[in-house]
Amino acid sequence: MGTKAKKAMKNMKKASSNKPSQGADFLPLEGGPARKLAEQKPPENTATVLYISRIPHGFYEKEMEGYFGQFGTIKRLRVARNKKTGKSRHFGYIEFESPEVAKIVADTMHNYLLFEHLLQVHVVPPEHVHSRLWKGFSYRHKPLDYVQIERKRHDKVRTLEEHKKLVERIVRHDQKRRKRIEAAGIDYECPEIMGNIQPAPKKIKFDD
Repeated sequence: MGTKAKKAMKNMKKASSNKPSQGADFLPLEGGPARKLAEQKPPENTATVLYISRIPHGFYEKEMEGYFGQFGTIKRLRVARNKKTGKSRHFGYIEFESPEVAKIVADTMHNYLLFEHLLQVHVVPPEHVHSRLWKGFSYRHKPLDYVQIERKRHDKVRTLEEHKKLVERIVRHDQKRRKRIEAAGIDYECPEIMGNIQPAPKKIKFDD
């Protein structure tokens, strides 16, 4: 056996002697025995506000109150509307008294087909509910009377300049209509427009 082989055998013996035995006692880690972590309970569901989008036309506050009231008591309800016209913007919010009811409504009514619209219902976490969400909302919305608004606009008292512009616009539209009728080759005599613009006073020049 050569000298290299002898050295290798000695190194193997030393390595085997340095290995600890299986029954050897080990020192505990610093800091004492490990402490058991407390069992973490799942967070309680406290969300009571639902966000509903893709609300169809005609399904407004009264209809939503009657429909979603079947699940549980509704605390507050709001449909987003245009400030000028009062028309629905097809999304809104509902707040229930019970978070369990809100969760059931979200699971049941999400992607529910209603009047050819798939409702999108989501639970809004309490930390994401805006502080001004329910400020100044009208639970009973009164739609605007467009007939009354148009009547008031039509019957308002106009000045001479406003009346002149109104008649000029009507005459201009009438001339365009006559040209379209002639271009189509239709033999039709359009009726004359009743009413005319008050003539401006002419300057009178007197002879010396």
